[in-house]
Amino acid sequence: MGDLDGLGYRGATVVVTGCASGMGQATARVLGDLGARVHAVDVRKPSVPHVGYYETDLSRPEQIEATAAALRDVGPIDYLFNCAGVPHTIGGPLYSMLVNYIGTRYFTEQVVPALADGSGVATIASNAGLGWQRRLPAHLELLAIADPVEARRWCEARPEAVADGYTTSKELLIVWTMHAAVGLGHERRIRMNCIGPCPTKTAFMDETIRDIGQDFFDRFPYPVLGRMATAEEQAWPLVLLNSRMNAVVTGAFLYTDQGVAGGLLTGSIDPSIMSREPVAEPQG
Repeated sequence: MGDLDGLGYRGATVVVTGCASGMGQATARVLGDLGARVHAVDVRKPSVPHVGYYETDLSRPEQIEATAAALRDVGPIDYLFNCAGVPHTIGGPLYSMLVNYIGTRYFTEQVVPALADGSGVATIASNAGLGWQRRLPAHLELLAIADPVEARRWCEARPEAVADGYTTSKELLIVWTMHAAVGLGHERRIRMNCIGPCPTKTAFMDETIRDIGQDFFDRFPYPVLGRMATAEEQAWPLVLLNSRMNAVVTGAFLYTDQGVAGGLLTGSIDPSIMSREPVAEPQG
């Protein structure tokens, strides 16, 4: 892939969380093909090539701290990719919050000292976070809590705010990305962005289908591809967004959902299609 060297990954030191499967695995593979030195962070050792592996459960602050300390010795780190995430069906709503938002944020903040000036942080959110603005006051309240133990207590005391855990965590990733990008940009010229995938064919989605039901995903609108995206089709936008070619892009939430969010916002997609209940056939 020599024609893509302008992206800046050849010889770069990158950290990828959640790279044992799904979009994280695809991201690590693409980065390796682009010549990056991949440091893998996951609860399981990945099968993709990597120069270092750090077994880490992002729901455990002490493990995050240990891994971040090891990565600071590796630095400077050129790019961080936050790809770890779990559905609420694995461990429940609180665990989803702990891994997807609280742990991901804490890991990032612990690794920031090892990031090179002008580096990039890219995170996988979801188009499930489309409604983040409606709950902004509660999100900002939790956003103000940097300590992961205190953040967990906040969630435990407010199950109504946590809701299913997955949707809330993804909304918080979007809000945190937009908020934190300003300070990191001013202080270190570090860019911070996230993507919002649609349903993507991964083991994660297999678990979600078992919870929600196949019918919902059979009805899901896929305007561009007419099918679920693949993990690699989501990895490429993440890699491109985080590259040095996007020098002025920070604080961005990029929908990588085949146009679903835009269609819902502008009325070209009927929101009733997105209901978990089957849409009734017209009579007569």
